[in-house]
Amino acid sequence: MDDFQNAVSFVHDALSDLRERGSQIRASRDSLERLKNAQPSQAVVNATALSETKSATRHSAAPSRHDEFLPEISAVPGAPAFTPLTGGEDKRARLVALEKIVAPCPKCPHLARTRTQTVFGVGNPDTELMFVGEAPGADEDLQGEPFVGRAGQLLTKIIEAMNFTREEIFIANVLKCRPDMPPGAAGNRRPTPKEMETCLPYLREQIDIIQPRVIVALGSVAMEGLLGKAEPMRNLRGRWHSFQNIPVMATYHPAYLLRNQSLTEKRKVWEDMLQVLERLGKPISAKQRGFFLPK
Repeated sequence: MDDFQNAVSFVHDALSDLRERGSQIRASRDSLERLKNAQPSQAVVNATALSETKSATRHSAAPSRHDEFLPEISAVPGAPAFTPLTGGEDKRARLVALEKIVAPCPKCPHLARTRTQTVFGVGNPDTELMFVGEAPGADEDLQGEPFVGRAGQLLTKIIEAMNFTREEIFIANVLKCRPDMPPGAAGNRRPTPKEMETCLPYLREQIDIIQPRVIVALGSVAMEGLLGKAEPMRNLRGRWHSFQNIPVMATYHPAYLLRNQSLTEKRKVWEDMLQVLERLGKPISAKQRGFFLPK
């Protein structure tokens, strides 16, 4: 019951904040007060259980070396399903309201216990270009911002080579919590399909608010989180996909380039970014077209 009331309180506060800012929401003050005093219904609990049963049938992840450590994701008793925010003109206010909902998220109890904080995403709400990764790592978990480690530094260079800045675009992950690790284990693990499916509604709402013209998916795991199917990146990159009717370009994760620093692999990623620039109608200089070509 405490988890339910905490979640309802966060939704109530976020909607009230939007109302005070002048955003148009279809809820009166009386409705907000009734929401604040709401109790979980058996229908919500039953619907959540049914959704999890269907989800378990759809997804069967390949075993990994950490499978024995990972607990099953189960619904938090009484926790309401995520409901998209109502529309409004102020994108920034809607993202702030959504972030308040994401911050205390208890949907994956094992991740909620071990995270330092959720990593919501950063950037320009009015951008036409959005980058999506798989999940926060250790650096991101500590700082609360996606792509701040070595891979993030390389991503910044790619963005700047496209004549953007990080502040001009938006960066987020499919999973908002760092995947937990066995005690004493170093590094990061990839999120499971179930973890990504559980968290995907938050990313869907971010994309619905921002409405970018193009999404760049960084790595095959991010593409699996978006599209629900696992394929090697060599089969995904270099061509357009779609998510929520928005064009998606898949490319290698910057961490892959840190491990494979050949000119050939760098050129593959850059060719993907040239397609993105062309799709956005951005000017491309001869110098940009020649990046990472053999001399």
